[in-house]
Amino acid sequence: MSGNLTCFKAYDIRGKLGEELNEDIAYRIGRAYGEYLKPKTMVLGGDVRLTSEALKFALAKGLQDAGTDVLDIGLSGTEEIYFATSYLKVDGGIEVTASHNPMDYNGMKLVREESRPISGDTGLRDIQRLAEENNFPDTDNVNRGNYQKVSILDAYVDKLLSYIAFANFSRPMKLVVNSGNGAAGHVIDVIEARFQAANVPVEFIKVHHQADGNFPNGIPNPLLPGCRQDTTDAVVKSHADMGIAFDGDFDRCFLFDDHGNFIEGYYIVGLLAEAFLEKHPGSRIIHDPRLSWNTVDIVTKAGGIPVMSKTGHAFIKERMRKEDAIYGGEMSAHHYFRDFAYCDSGMIPWLLVAELLCVKGKTLEQLVNDRMAAYPASGEINSVLDDAKGAITRVLEKYQTEALGVDYTDGISVEYTDWRFNLRSSNTEPVVRLNVESRQDTVLMQEKTAEILDLLRR
Repeated sequence: MSGNLTCFKAYDIRGKLGEELNEDIAYRIGRAYGEYLKPKTMVLGGDVRLTSEALKFALAKGLQDAGTDVLDIGLSGTEEIYFATSYLKVDGGIEVTASHNPMDYNGMKLVREESRPISGDTGLRDIQRLAEENNFPDTDNVNRGNYQKVSILDAYVDKLLSYIAFANFSRPMKLVVNSGNGAAGHVIDVIEARFQAANVPVEFIKVHHQADGNFPNGIPNPLLPGCRQDTTDAVVKSHADMGIAFDGDFDRCFLFDDHGNFIEGYYIVGLLAEAFLEKHPGSRIIHDPRLSWNTVDIVTKAGGIPVMSKTGHAFIKERMRKEDAIYGGEMSAHHYFRDFAYCDSGMIPWLLVAELLCVKGKTLEQLVNDRMAAYPASGEINSVLDDAKGAITRVLEKYQTEALGVDYTDGISVEYTDWRFNLRSSNTEPVVRLNVESRQDTVLMQEKTAEILDLLRR
C-alpha cells in the first residue's frame, strides 16, 4: 500500500487517527527514518495519549527492521527526547505526540544526532517520500535492531535543576502546577522530591496531575482561554505565588500571576532574557517577529544583542546554533536554551521564574506589569480566510506607504513610530495570524487591531 501521507506537516508529523495515522503508517515512518538516515541507535518516547504506546511500538519495529537499535524511555514529554538524544549520544530520537491537538489525533516529533530538528527542509520530506513509496528492502538479510527500555529521568531532572540554585529559594512559596492530563506529572513528582530533600520551602499544589489519555480535563492547550480556568481557580483558592500550566507534551509552559491572571508568553521572554543577561552579559538573544519591541528594548538595555528569527522551532533552533545564543523565546511560550542542546523546554522557564520571584522579592505581576504597560499587545488573533494571500496584500497596500519600514522575515511586519503589527499565514493551520503592539498606548493598539481585522476579513 502506498499513496500520499497527509500526516506530514511543515515541522512534524500530525494527523487524525485511523486514515491519516495508524500503526501501519507508524511502521513505515520508522522504516523510512532508518533507511534514510541509517541511525545505529535511536531513542523513542510517547505522551499520555491512549494510542501513543501502540504507535511507538510500530515505529520501533520499523526502525528495528532497518537495523536500528531502539531505546524506549517510556511516558515522556518531547523535551525528554531532546535531552535523551544528546545525553545518550545516540543518532536520533522520536517523540510520539500530538501536543495540544484533540484526543482523536496523534503525531511525531523527529530529531537527528545532537537533537537537531528534522523538518520540511532538513529531511522530513525525504522520510515522507520513502514512507509513501513503501518499497523497502527485504528484511531477511538485515541484522535486526534490538529493543530496550531505559530511564533518563534522574539525569534529565539533574539538567533542569542545574539552571537554578536551591539557595536562592529563601522564602516559602506555593506553586500551582496543572499537568493538563498528567503528561508532565512524573517530572513534577521528581522535582518536588528533590526540593523536599534539599529542604527548599516550596509547596506544589497539583491540578489534573494523574496521567490519563482519556483527556478528562479537556484538550491540554492553555493558549485557549477556556482551558485556563482550573489553573486560575486553584491559584486563587490556595493563595499561590504562581500558576503553571503545560500543553500535551509539556514543551511549553504557561504562567499565571498570584491573582490567577494569565501572563502572555511575550512578556516572559523579556523577563528570562533579562535574567540570562544578568548572568551572561553581552550574550545574543533570539526572538520571533510577531511581537518584538519589548524584547528588543530589554535586551538592548541589558547590554545583550537581540537577533530576530523566523517563527517556528526548526528556524529558531537553527538560528540559536548559528549565533550561539544563550536563550531564545517565542511569544507562543516556546523557550530555547543553549545548554539544553539549543532546544525548547517547558520545565526550565517556570523554575527560572520561581527563582526570580525569590531573588527579586517581587510577585510575577510586579515583574511584568511595567512591561505590559510599556508595550501593550493584542495577543495572537486568528482569522480563517478563503484567500489569505489576497487579504494580506490588501492590508499591506493600505499600511506600507506611511510606514517607517516593512520587514518580510516572517509574513509582514509593518512598523510606525508608536505602533507596529505582524501578519502571517500559519505553517500548520489554514489561518492568518495577527499581532499588534504599541508604545504605552492600549487604546491605539486596540483601535489598530480592530481596523486591521476589519480590512482583513472584509
